[in-house]
Amino acid sequence: MSDYQNIIVEKRGDADWLTFNRPDALNALSLEMVDELNDYFGSLYNDRSTRIVVMRGAGRAFCAGLDIKHRAAGEPDATPFGGGFGLQGHIAEIYVKMRRCPQPIIALVHGAACGGGFAFALASDIRIAGESARMNAAFIKIGLSACDMGTSYFLPRLVGLSVASELMLTGRFINASRALATGLVSEVVPDDQLEAAAQSYVDDLLAASPMGLRMTKEGLNLAVDAGNLEAAMAIENRNQLMTAASPNFNEGMAAFLEKRRPQYTPD
Repeated sequence: MSDYQNIIVEKRGDADWLTFNRPDALNALSLEMVDELNDYFGSLYNDRSTRIVVMRGAGRAFCAGLDIKHRAAGEPDATPFGGGFGLQGHIAEIYVKMRRCPQPIIALVHGAACGGGFAFALASDIRIAGESARMNAAFIKIGLSACDMGTSYFLPRLVGLSVASELMLTGRFINASRALATGLVSEVVPDDQLEAAAQSYVDDLLAASPMGLRMTKEGLNLAVDAGNLEAAMAIENRNQLMTAASPNFNEGMAAFLEKRRPQYTPD
């Protein structure tokens, strides 16, 4: 699926800039958009040419969650199998693919990030908020459990159980300043400076070796659920042996000593 209609993927060197492109619907998730996101994130696992993904929304919002009007108008026979869970499982698979792909994901959040849109931010590796950002676990507001799309997994790990419980049990919005205070986002900038803020992270991430970057995301994913210190260090030891065996390790050390930017090769 190369010609997407509901998302835009712009390649800027080794970084993909992914834009949700349903601005008239506040980038709410239609079935077609879910199909495209599943296709895109599924393709990243074996994509060596893409090292970073920047995710953002067109128009006034990041992503307002599931398009309820679009869903209500849909045909039952068009519902995807989703591993036996229908549309629920089909959407949920996007977040699994986001965590499984080796590329770090930077979320640029402005305006509304609700429900599944909030979960897109949570499933990313780095979050930058525009001053207009307002995020919530909207599921509970429409008669569902707030434990949806990985929110019950991601949110307590990011902000702690107390704040996560508050946000998920009430469906309250968290604004940009409080998101920064709770550690949910790395920084807050004016909306029109989000792209420039993201570029500084992209530049820093691309200064790492390709394998070093991938192994760091993988190591963090595994360490956050590690049973004990020894389990986490076993992953660290394995990843360090792998990266140290790459020619890029010698290049990285030489560049450090020579006070220059390393010239890494794909590995």
